[in-house]
Amino acid sequence: MKLEIKPKLIIHGGAGSSLQGKGGLIAVRNALRKIVDSVYSQLLMGINATEAVVKGCQMLEDEPRFNAGTGSVLQSDGQIRMSAAIMDGNMGRFSGVINVSRIKNPITMAQFLQTSSDRVLSDYGAAELARELQFPIYNPLTDLRLQEWIAERQDNFQKTMAGVVAEPEMAEAGSAGRGTIGVVVLDGYGKLAVGTSTGGKGFERIGRVSDSAMPAGNYANKFAAVSCTGIGEDIIDECLAAKVVVRVTDGMTLATAMEKSFIEANNNHRDFGAIAIDSNGNISYGKTCEVLLSAYHDGNNIGDTLEWHNQELTGNR
Repeated sequence: MKLEIKPKLIIHGGAGSSLQGKGGLIAVRNALRKIVDSVYSQLLMGINATEAVVKGCQMLEDEPRFNAGTGSVLQSDGQIRMSAAIMDGNMGRFSGVINVSRIKNPITMAQFLQTSSDRVLSDYGAAELARELQFPIYNPLTDLRLQEWIAERQDNFQKTMAGVVAEPEMAEAGSAGRGTIGVVVLDGYGKLAVGTSTGGKGFERIGRVSDSAMPAGNYANKFAAVSCTGIGEDIIDECLAAKVVVRVTDGMTLATAMEKSFIEANNNHRDFGAIAIDSNGNISYGKTCEVLLSAYHDGNNIGDTLEWHNQELTGNR
């Protein structure tokens, strides 16, 4: 099928307080841009928005430096529990899994649930579904995340979360971070979709639920799509993704909806970031934290937000 418009794509690998120098910045930039290039090439070949979201999220989940899939952080009991969600903007359909374990790509399970009558499953139900689908058992644990947990256990879990990016120099520097991955796509047929996946914030109480598998952190319709990253509780309190999408649906431009939402969030002392695309192909991103780990393809070029000025709340392409 011939493409009707230029596809647009933006992804994120989390939000945090610092990349601790050029070594971390270059590594993250290369990882993000490689994924953007790969997914955009497939969009040009005609895959639809939801397929592109899944492929992008799978690649981010498979990259150990990001806190989703392989490389997910450990909770307070030393276990990995992951959450993920997809929303097909054209269908207006949300699906997700909450606190699932022992699988490689939680986003794949969220994709399967798009066609289910029960579209959001928590830990036990998701585990049963994984068995039904014969997903191979997979251990997403990395040595760096294990050492991070061991060190924090020895300190009696004084931190409230783990590092967003798994890099040795980041761990040594004690850099704070909020780890989620996300992909937002406008495909060549004018359809929007979004996907978000996370290993949680790390060291959290057992049973804590992330925003990533809620409309607060992952939402789309025919007008706009938004994926969030940061402190999940702050994202939930602002209902950020759904708020931005509703504002665009009601007639605001995406840039104005993002700006208004982030001014409100900043006034409320929230700590997060978000990426978004509207049906006209406008790309937007925002943050109240220092760093948003994001890259995009605007239809002509690949860019990123890694050296985006700390005082800015929102940006657009």
